[in-house]
This record gives sequence, structure tokens and C-alpha cells, in this order.
Amino acid sequence: MLLREEAEKKEEILLSPLASLSSRTRGRRQPEEPCPIRTEYQRDRDRIIHCKAFRRLKHKTQVFISPSGDHYRTRLTHTLEVAQISRTIARALRLNEDLTEAIALGHDLGHTPFGHSGEEALNEVVPGGFKHNLQSLRVVEILEGGTGLNLTWEVRDGIAHHTGPENPQTLEGRIIRFADRIAYINHDIDDALRAGIIDQKELPESCLRVLGDSHRQRIDTMVTDMIYYSWQKGEIAMSPEVQQATDTLRSFLFAKVYIGSRAKTEEGKAKKLLQQLYHYYIEHPEELPPARCGDDLARRACDYIAGMTDSYALLLYNRLFVPSGFPT
Repeated sequence: MLLREEAEKKEEILLSPLASLSSRTRGRRQPEEPCPIRTEYQRDRDRIIHCKAFRRLKHKTQVFISPSGDHYRTRLTHTLEVAQISRTIARALRLNEDLTEAIALGHDLGHTPFGHSGEEALNEVVPGGFKHNLQSLRVVEILEGGTGLNLTWEVRDGIAHHTGPENPQTLEGRIIRFADRIAYINHDIDDALRAGIIDQKELPESCLRVLGDSHRQRIDTMVTDMIYYSWQKGEIAMSPEVQQATDTLRSFLFAKVYIGSRAKTEEGKAKKLLQQLYHYYIEHPEELPPARCGDDLARRACDYIAGMTDSYALLLYNRLFVPSGFPT
């Protein structure tokens, strides 16, 4: 028996009847020979880790634009924290940990430079708008390597619906929606405290009584509550008390960190920078990467800019719009 087949048999024996079994995937757009060693979801996880879009996440903003400290989160470290949290939950619920990890690692591949301010910038100028979850799907289906990664349907579904009004079709995908929020609420508090944007005393007391006083305690409470409540209800959810405290803490972050704080003072500049680059490439299409069949000019410019890191966007902006001066 091949190692992959052994792994598939173990899934059938050990995982919950509600789990997504890799042997029963809906498959890939382009059929491929199975790997003799890895399951289909393990292959997807590995493809994402080795792709260029994943590596670029290390130079993309999470919340703080161009932070001077070494310990602030980037889009890559956020992704790794989501993967860790989601794997813990999936393992405890006997769901497919490999599928959960693959979705987590791929969920933000389409995020713009400069975080959500970059997403807002493109959404304002690109015809039809811009959503990072749909761009992440576009990365894995089309853009990466010129042909996409040819991932399984379940991973693509989880990436596309990790945010927005529609739920993923798998329980593993639904874990990511919660793990994403658990990760960013807690690490954004941690980063904001480090930066002096907020003080520990400002955190809502009602939330701390439920969730805990420390970063570690809050994550543990949210994750543990999700596991036990999901077991009880047969669906992925938090208990009403913990969900309310989590939502209140998120609202606090919007009021104190995400909107109007010192952490966001550079957002306006970042948005103008990306929009100027977009308009420049609309006017100079010959400077864009080669067109793919069916892509209009707006889509080509959007794809190019969304794929940039913060540093590369700044480099291009300086090259195109900032005078270099004359030699002395």
C-alpha cells in the first residue's frame, strides 16, 4: 500500500464523520496523478508554502505601516498564527488538520501592500471593486506561476469564503473564519500595546473578565471555548458569552486602533501612492507584465499592484514620481 493510501485510511478511522476526507475531495480543475506519499490536502499545503506569493507576505503590512521594531506582525506572521490556531481547533474536533492548514496558509495570498488601506485604495479605483479574499482565490487559480496552483476545490472554497457573507462549505473552512479573527484581535492588541497606541488599562474590563487579562489567556479562552461549544452544538461556533466579549474587543480595536489612531496616520499616503501607481499603469500599459488571455487593462494593473510588497510599491513610486536630482 502506498503511504498516501495509508494516510487516507487513517483519516477514515480517526477523523470525525463530519470531517472532509482527502480521499473524497471534489478534486482539482485540472486532474493530476495522485502523489504516492502525500494526501491531496497535504500537496495543497506544500504548494502554497513554496509559492512566491506566500514569500511576499513577509514584506506586507498587517496593521502598522513600515514599523521600526522587529516584533510587529506582518501579513506572513499573521498567516502563521492563523494556521497554528486553526490546526489546534481542527485537531481537537477531529476534523482534517491538513485541509485547515492549507486554507489558513493561503487565505491572505491576495492581500495588497499596506494592509487594509491598500485594499480600500484599489477598491475605490478598480472597476467592480476589490476584495482580498477573491484576489487570494485569483492568485491560486490563475496568477501564481502564470497558471495557478491547481488546488483542490475544498481549499479554494475556504480561501474564497474566509471572510464575507457566505460560509465555506466545509467545517475546516469555517474554522478559518474564527481563527483569523482570534489571531488578529489578539496580535493587534499586542502590537498596539507595544507601540503605545493603547494602554492595558483601556481594554474593556467586561471583556477581560470573560477572556482573560493577558494575550496568552485570551487566545486560550477563545480557542478552548470554540472547541467545547462546537462539540456541543455540532457546528463551528463560540458560546454566546465568549462571542459577545470577542465582538466587543474587536469593536474596541476599530475605535482605538484601526480608525484615527497614530497607527493609521500614514494610511492616506499609502492609499494615494497605490492609486497613483494604478493610474500610471492604466496610462502606460506597456510597462505591465505580459497580458493573459481575457484580462482587461484594469485587471492587469490591479493584479500587478495587489501582488506588490510594501517595499516594492515604495521603490516603484519613488522611481516614477520622485525627482532623483542632477549629479553634482
